[in-house]
Amino acid sequence: MFKEVFDKYSWEEVLESIYAKKAADVERALNKTKRTIEDFKALISPAAAPFLEQMAQMSHRITQKRFGKTIQLYAPLYLSNECQNICNYCGFSYDNKLKRKTLSAIEILQEADYLKAQGFEHVLLVTGEANKTVGVEYLQNAIRLLRPHFANISIEVQPLEEDEYKMLASEGLYAVLVYQETYDKENYKLYHLKGKKSNFDYRLDTPDRLGHAGIHKIGLGVLIGLEDWRADNFFTALHVGYLEKNFWQTRYSISFPRLRPATGLIEPKVVITDKELVQLICAWRIFNEEIELSISTRENELFRDHIIKLGATTMSAGSKTNPGGYSVEPESLEQFEIDDTRSVDEVQKMIERNGYKPVWKDWEQFTNTEMENNVISK
Repeated sequence: MFKEVFDKYSWEEVLESIYAKKAADVERALNKTKRTIEDFKALISPAAAPFLEQMAQMSHRITQKRFGKTIQLYAPLYLSNECQNICNYCGFSYDNKLKRKTLSAIEILQEADYLKAQGFEHVLLVTGEANKTVGVEYLQNAIRLLRPHFANISIEVQPLEEDEYKMLASEGLYAVLVYQETYDKENYKLYHLKGKKSNFDYRLDTPDRLGHAGIHKIGLGVLIGLEDWRADNFFTALHVGYLEKNFWQTRYSISFPRLRPATGLIEPKVVITDKELVQLICAWRIFNEEIELSISTRENELFRDHIIKLGATTMSAGSKTNPGGYSVEPESLEQFEIDDTRSVDEVQKMIERNGYKPVWKDWEQFTNTEMENNVISK
């Protein structure tokens, strides 16, 4: 289990080590062909800031070599905002006494029709963590309903057991996103006050259960704004390295969600600048050439327009973060406010203006020749 690796590290010692990195450590990391976790520390350290232009150029080259000039598009489909957890950074928190909504089968298909009309083939199903309302049976039914309509179905829901993941995979589930939020175990409890999510170790073990269940792709990440983003991303990289070694047939993705405004939320404890977020994304690409890097509509238009050429491979577009937000019930409670409010068509045109092709299905379903020739289109 990853916990055995995790327990060997001290948050404070990792933090101190990252901030102790020097320019020579960064140069050494950039000059290597294969980089270690210590090199990743250097690339995310303050010492790497003067090397950002070099890192951006290297990240651009690596991304094009591995993924071509393509951006995969997906849409989140929020099924429910009901949640039994009290988390002070999330609009779905149980103590946030606002209107709750869980989509019925008819409403799920209505939202699906809207997304299909927009061109989407890849949907991410999102719920709060409410086992009685949106448990495994609800998710199983949702996947059964949507499988005939979409080429790729992912979920971002409560952590489940290994056999439950296996069952959902048999229904057509492709990927699971599960964010630790922060790897600072001591301070984790300051943000997760009640509910199953307050169990740090159970959540930490979730990717192990996913790997054993044979899930095709696992998405990891932390919520930037809770604790030091450099230390949190070191532990994320450590986690990915463990998973790649033990579940080498699985694909992996990383997301970079910044704490965004929502009803009842705390203010960010730590702020990451746009320049620092670019550094982090480039560091990930230089460190791990195969991993998918996802940028959501949490980020503003300008940032998303520019990050396309610097390492990102996946983007959401036209997103709604409330159940039924596309067509059923636009005024239901949001999980957070989005920043890039452009339509799907506008995002597609932006990608094309940058000289890239929007990918509507998962690129694993296309041949390498198609990728290299950039012939994938809507």
